[in-house]
Amino acid sequence: MITKAELLKCSIAKFTQCGSKHVTLDDIAGSLGISKKTIYTFFDNKEDLVAASVENLLNEYKEDINGIVNSNGKNPILCVILIYQRGFEYLKYFKPSFLFGLEKYYPKASTVFNNFVEELSNNIVYNLLKQAQEAGDIKEAVNLELIVSIYFLRIDKLIFKKNNLFETYPEEELFNHLVVYNLKGIITSNYSNSYFE
Repeated sequence: MITKAELLKCSIAKFTQCGSKHVTLDDIAGSLGISKKTIYTFFDNKEDLVAASVENLLNEYKEDINGIVNSNGKNPILCVILIYQRGFEYLKYFKPSFLFGLEKYYPKASTVFNNFVEELSNNIVYNLLKQAQEAGDIKEAVNLELIVSIYFLRIDKLIFKKNNLFETYPEEELFNHLVVYNLKGIITSNYSNSYFE
């Protein structure tokens, strides 16, 4: 018998690669060698499965974020870089249709995703940048709320605006332009890290 965790893992892989609207419960059942009825023992409908799959993926990323902060907490700027570096590893596997499909067809899953993005940028990243500013590593005149809103709030929307930028530019170039260079502009001259050399 398949476990709920196995079902979620298969579902998120299919949804992110093909778009949640284009993947049917029959597709998922066929991939797992189970009946669609088995899926219904875990979830009432497809929207619940999509929402749970997104939540499962985001919980995995949250664990990564906690690990990054716990092991690099004394260097909050580095934490921000590593958090987004890990986020890029997730995003590069997404087809733009996945996120667009959430917004259009699966409001529950879209809300889960949007709440996570808000929490990540407006709480976690903001607080890390605030620590760096208080330590003198970010220029005092920098408005952190504005920086977070402009550069860190919806990186996913920038990457997938019309085309998938992962298909146009190398991941490292995208990462540098969207994360590293923006941070470089706000750090003080006394902050040193290999990312900025």
